[in-house]
Amino acid sequence: MEIAGKLALVTGGGSGLGAATARALAEQGARIAILDRNADAAQAVATELGGRAFACDVADGEGATAVVAAITAELGTLSILVNCAGIGTAARIVGREGPMPLDAFERVVRVNLIGTFNMLRLVGHAMSLAQPDAAGNRGVIVSTASVAAFEGQIGQAAYAASKGGIAALTLPAARELARFGIRVLTIAPGLFETPLLAELPDEVKAGLSAGIPYPARLGAPAEFAKLVLAMVENDYLNGETIRLDGALRMQPK
Repeated sequence: MEIAGKLALVTGGGSGLGAATARALAEQGARIAILDRNADAAQAVATELGGRAFACDVADGEGATAVVAAITAELGTLSILVNCAGIGTAARIVGREGPMPLDAFERVVRVNLIGTFNMLRLVGHAMSLAQPDAAGNRGVIVSTASVAAFEGQIGQAAYAASKGGIAALTLPAARELARFGIRVLTIAPGLFETPLLAELPDEVKAGLSAGIPYPARLGAPAEFAKLVLAMVENDYLNGETIRLDGALRMQPK
């Protein structure tokens, strides 16, 4: 699908992978809407790109419904959704102080998996009502999983479960939305230079990089964004989860 002139919504677009993706889409001529829980961060990126910012929790059914309706009313038809919003946590299922608190597990699954599904269902519906282009395309949805979906480490039970759910959601969603001309895809990134990892000491980052076969470094957010662009532009790519990890395979811990 051609990117220029299309309206793209990026969740978690106030920083990290989301901000890089929004910038890359804007460089290709897309109109940008940024959704983030951090209103100031969303506004900063939107202002930079001449787009619009919306503050929302992606897992909030009513709030997200209102945001998608506002975007459609103010900006027009959405053609691209990139789900980058997410959180992480580190907790053992059974730790020194007993079992992992259930609400801690629920929170990660709610934001990462339910939040991704919430935006997919709402934007997918909005896309389905639009007129298709000459090739029959109505939209592309790209979500963000993680290599933890496949090799979750000790302490990553909640995170791995939430990201595994996103990967598992991709094919059935792609099959269902195919009748509307909407493609559904997922990227499973490895270790990237996100704000969280950027705060680590250089020696810790070097240690993490050493476990990556090639290139032996953290991924750049711009590299994630380039894959998003390729996915959007390749009409025959659908229902797939693509690892972006330098051939990394995570160890148990």
